[in-house]
Amino acid sequence: MAHEALSTPLPAARATPMDAVFVALLLLAFVGMQPFALRNPATDLQTGPYQVTGSGDIVRQLLFLTIFASVVVSAFLRRGFAILAAVPPMLLVLLAWCLISTAWAAAPDVALRRAGLAIVVALSTMLCVDALGIERSLRLWRWVLAGVLIVNWASVFVVHQAVHLAGEQDPGLVGDWRGLYFHKNIAGAVSAIAAIAFFFSWLERRRWGDLAFFVLAVGFVVMSHSKSSLGLLPVGLAAGLTYRFAWRSGLDRSIVAVVGILLFFLVGTLVALNADAISNALEDPTEFTGRSAIWQAELAFARDHLFLGSGFGTFADTGSLSPLHNYVAGSWVEAVAHGHSGYLQILVTIGGIGFALTFIALIAAPARRFWEIGGSELSVKAMLFALFVFLVLHNFMESDFLEGDAPDWVTFLLMLGFLHKLPRRA
Repeated sequence: MAHEALSTPLPAARATPMDAVFVALLLLAFVGMQPFALRNPATDLQTGPYQVTGSGDIVRQLLFLTIFASVVVSAFLRRGFAILAAVPPMLLVLLAWCLISTAWAAAPDVALRRAGLAIVVALSTMLCVDALGIERSLRLWRWVLAGVLIVNWASVFVVHQAVHLAGEQDPGLVGDWRGLYFHKNIAGAVSAIAAIAFFFSWLERRRWGDLAFFVLAVGFVVMSHSKSSLGLLPVGLAAGLTYRFAWRSGLDRSIVAVVGILLFFLVGTLVALNADAISNALEDPTEFTGRSAIWQAELAFARDHLFLGSGFGTFADTGSLSPLHNYVAGSWVEAVAHGHSGYLQILVTIGGIGFALTFIALIAAPARRFWEIGGSELSVKAMLFALFVFLVLHNFMESDFLEGDAPDWVTFLLMLGFLHKLPRRA
């Protein structure tokens, strides 16, 4: 009864201030402070007043803190001291470990700010979903995704830098669509997420508008030439459709669960055994080296710092303090933006303990929850499972987990929030 009372959404009859707070949070994550940011061809980094570096950005921080304060006050007035019941317990444990790990970081002030941002974004997202409910949150999220798709498509024809321009460090990027995002891989991932959201919305409501946005999203993924997103989008859609079909029968769920677990470990094994071949296929010179060199350095560091890691948030934008600085030849690692693998980056930053907590909080616990959930919202559950599979696999090649306010990570948080609110089967 307590859980049911806690999950009671706000009335749906009229717009509320929480709607505006939630949309503001989504816009900060999916649009950011500087859409269509200029790229510096010499360094391949963002330029402009809102460049995100280790020193932080006071305007961005204040906006997130304002949103967080609004959400917490509203939740406390409605729920009292039970507000943390809206957050999956293992996610709270993981966030707490991220905060603790800043104590041994080489730049503890930078690590503390980044851990603070991760906590603020995670709790704000969870509390917003809890306050608004699944249906209302989904509606607002789809509106934001639809707006991003429209802006991305229109910008390609009217905004000069919406396409990767000549002069890029990686000539292969030239001509790839990036829309309002800094890099085509971000644009591709967001478009793939939108494609999943609108496809299952179309299955449920059979509205042509949803189908149209699905087609627009798929088209932008294709034109972004984001290989990871393009390859994993059909996998995510197939996983969602399989879940939608198998959920009704206990035997079908058992078969699909066993096959899914085997496929997950098979994919992980194939990635590990064919790292060089995969890195050659997905070479990314914009990070000053290929994935294989980054992975080798990450594994070497992890062997030397297996349990605790280097401290949360220390991987990127820390210059000579980068944990991989002494594990590579040359200084290119000082400008690496991420580890090109969410799993390895977590192992480097928050160690083996953090890696285990991440696996439990972000993979094992949600997978168990997918097994347990009941209710009649079949298309919603299938969409959430498709997003879960897409993002879990996406992290083999890109770093999404615990990435502050990155759109991929916020999407994963939304998925966790929706999943946490769905009732268990009787």
